[in-house]
Amino acid sequence: MHGSPREPAGFTHFPYANPEAPKGGRVTFGVQGSYDSLNPLIVKGAPADGLRDYLYESLLARALDEPFTLYGLIAESVETPPERSFVEFTLHPDAKFSDGTPITVKDVIFSHAVLRDHGRPNHRSYYKKVAKVEQTGERKVRFTFDQSGDREMPLIIGLMPVLPSHLLTAESFDKTTLKPPIGSGPYLIDKVDPGKSITYRRDPNYWGRDLPVNRGLYNFDEIRYDYYRDAGALFEAFKSGLIRLRNEDDPTRWTEGYNFPALKDGRVVKEALPIETPAGMAALVFNTRRPLFADPRVRQALIRLFDFEWINRNLYHGQYARTESYFARSELSSHGHPADATERKLLAPYADQLKPEIMDGTFAFPTTDGSGENREGRIEALKLLEEAGWRLKDGKLINDKTGEPFEFEILAATRAQERLLLTYARALKEVGIDARIRQVDSAQYQRRKITYDFDMIQYVWPSSLSPGNEQNFRWGSSEADIEGTFNFAGVRSEAVDAMIEALLKAESREDFVSAVRALDRALLSGDYVIPLFYLPRQWVAHWSDLKRPEETPLYGYQIDTWWLQL
Repeated sequence: MHGSPREPAGFTHFPYANPEAPKGGRVTFGVQGSYDSLNPLIVKGAPADGLRDYLYESLLARALDEPFTLYGLIAESVETPPERSFVEFTLHPDAKFSDGTPITVKDVIFSHAVLRDHGRPNHRSYYKKVAKVEQTGERKVRFTFDQSGDREMPLIIGLMPVLPSHLLTAESFDKTTLKPPIGSGPYLIDKVDPGKSITYRRDPNYWGRDLPVNRGLYNFDEIRYDYYRDAGALFEAFKSGLIRLRNEDDPTRWTEGYNFPALKDGRVVKEALPIETPAGMAALVFNTRRPLFADPRVRQALIRLFDFEWINRNLYHGQYARTESYFARSELSSHGHPADATERKLLAPYADQLKPEIMDGTFAFPTTDGSGENREGRIEALKLLEEAGWRLKDGKLINDKTGEPFEFEILAATRAQERLLLTYARALKEVGIDARIRQVDSAQYQRRKITYDFDMIQYVWPSSLSPGNEQNFRWGSSEADIEGTFNFAGVRSEAVDAMIEALLKAESREDFVSAVRALDRALLSGDYVIPLFYLPRQWVAHWSDLKRPEETPLYGYQIDTWWLQL
């Protein structure tokens, strides 16, 4: 995306992959929830895990030890001019789908059209920036872009999944299905038990197994995902060896739960691995489409009532760090940094939408002494709520104009969420706010989330070192009323829109970092979420027969580089 690729021409494998890793064995992973579809590329249905990773390939493959660099996969070469007005790919002559059919330019053009017109909203948003697509040679396809100046588009197209045009139509693509699809990736679907498990078998005829981007990857003969409705049952399955690896995110479980015999005798290993990507934004999300949360003073009040210090100490053993940025744990964070000249120039037209303390780098979320009192926070919150037209009467917060009580629902998907949310609801009750926690099954939660049928949810927006078009899908005004986007907060901000445009047009890493920090400042100034916390390192526990390379990439451990010691 910026600068030059790290790997030279003719490189043999990524540094974080072991090309000598042994192949073979079966491994089972666990997933909480369920699935009802084998189509991961549309909004309808809950797709099974692994489909996008193991069945569908893209023109280029991403290196996980660089911020945003792509190398050849289905495409053996790529050409784009300095202004990136077009991108032309030459397809690899050996590329083929798992049924033996060669991948052609026709498949690439078909994939673009069907994803643009019928794919997920992010696909439709990205791919409509293509002004023209044409075949320019037997194995060559060119995408010419519109005048938006989006410099990420050659890379976005490079990551587009390529679908088999001989097996799909626009009409059939748009449907959920439990029929195993055909792709070009390293695995085939072996067994499907809807909602319970899905099993992938390594394709012995996989065309791309010797490509540099794949050497040392995809070492298991069989990969199975087992689904569990309950987090407790999922953990018990790991303890018993039914599941071989667990990415842990519960500090209480990490601190107290790993005391079973298999860990004590060395059959299970706990590791805290380095990760150098932004922590992302984990937050309680205000649905600003709701009149209750349309007033920023109300949102600011509820932020002040969140007692991170008490919650971290009493619920999470003090293991978390407070999230102060949408890009925490990275150079992209604006926290603690005064805005530089580039940022100030970008943000100048929107000065009235920005908080001075966020611009000068002195901003921090409220802190407490951890006693649970948070008296100062309650006083500040009640003052803001009074300014917004709310009064405390007989222990309840009442609206001056309507006489309605201040009450709302927080939608929960898991019991782990419920514990945090109940703690926060008790703090709100002390100022007369009735926050009801409602836990629903995964299917209902998904439906209500993508249709924005909620007051507040807990959500995590992960982030990379190269935020790009997905930022519009998360925060862009154009996405706020389109179902299925990740703009759950309903952000509508000229400043946010302009900063997303600026980061997409940045030509140097320096200008890019400034644009992302400017976006961070605009989002923080809007008080769209109650930021939560993040883990400084990546926690993973696994059975000792699972082995990994010594080097961990920037993006954290990559399970497809691991292998079984047979």
